[in-house]
Amino acid sequence: MELEKLRGKALALSDLREMAKRHLPRGIYEYVARGTDDDLALRDNSAAFDEINIVPRVVRDVSQVSIDCDFFGHASKAPFAVAPTGFASLMWHDGEIASAKAAAKAGIPFALSTGSITPMERIREVSDGRLWLQLYVWPQRDMTRELILRAQSAGYEALIVTVDTPTAPFRPYNTRNGFSIPFRLQRRNILDILQHPRWLYHVVFRRWLKTGAMVAENYPEALRVPVGKAAVGKFNLPFSDNVSWDDIRDIRRLWKGPLILKGVMHPDDAEAAVNAGVDGIIVSNHGGRNLDAAIAPVRILPQIADRVGARTTVLLDSGIMRGADIAKAIALGARGVMIGKATLFGVGAAGEAGAARAFELLSEELTRVMTFSGVANLDGLRPDLLNHR
Repeated sequence: MELEKLRGKALALSDLREMAKRHLPRGIYEYVARGTDDDLALRDNSAAFDEINIVPRVVRDVSQVSIDCDFFGHASKAPFAVAPTGFASLMWHDGEIASAKAAAKAGIPFALSTGSITPMERIREVSDGRLWLQLYVWPQRDMTRELILRAQSAGYEALIVTVDTPTAPFRPYNTRNGFSIPFRLQRRNILDILQHPRWLYHVVFRRWLKTGAMVAENYPEALRVPVGKAAVGKFNLPFSDNVSWDDIRDIRRLWKGPLILKGVMHPDDAEAAVNAGVDGIIVSNHGGRNLDAAIAPVRILPQIADRVGARTTVLLDSGIMRGADIAKAIALGARGVMIGKATLFGVGAAGEAGAARAFELLSEELTRVMTFSGVANLDGLRPDLLNHR
């Protein structure tokens, strides 16, 4: 669908979400839309934003409202970046490429997940925008080093190291829906998939005809296996339960660009991250997809920003679905936010046009919220504009 036509159909991110829900098999949709266990953290991420009201200021000059900002010394057209989300190409044909192209046109950074299907070099070829790469600390540290050097060779600007997944989370809905990584046809999902022929053709058959089986192209070379291969364990994400601050310091010495730590949720850990030499931290509970009892990031953000905000770039991830959410996060001390589900709903609804529409909606809403609040630029978003119910 062309972007112009999509503008008339998707008036809010909730519209893109519903369009994606209709287009995708249930297992794929819920893999993106839901959290873990009972979805408590997922719901609280949204509730925490809803508990914060904005206290508007009036008689202000808001004739020229700007949402431009700076991330790590480079200008950005909006205070958000695309969060790393695995397997976007299960949402749409070449989903990672669609998202990266839309981000480049919107003038915002795009973070590619290690769990993506499209090779990082291919993303660099098709996008002239800012590219960040996300990875985990692999149990085999030499594999971590391999991916870091590969990202540097491919010309990626920043490295995001996710540190909040020491073990596999429990997501029972995946089992009920017959969804697994690697993705395979099985008794529990075959009927659901056959009821979505457009998705089946464009995502599965079209990909297979073009390049063959889907492969985790950004895994270390020894672990790149087809998505449908029976050896499930070889394709699962790495779960390193012994990551140390020495590991982070080793990565800091190896990586030459901005280094960002994702999944920091305690002020003491934020302090340790800064002492280890990181350039930024992402306050995140993994979108409510890991620990169901985890605090919502926006609740702990002020403490972390007070502790380290003057010494490093603090970003917030998890629960961002409206422009007002972005405004509240910045007022509480974040430099900007990462958007994951919002991007995937756009990609799942209409590919590149859908992602572009998601970015438009967030930018338009943020501008509108700032105008109503009497704030002309992002520096004007401060704690005194907020009321916590």
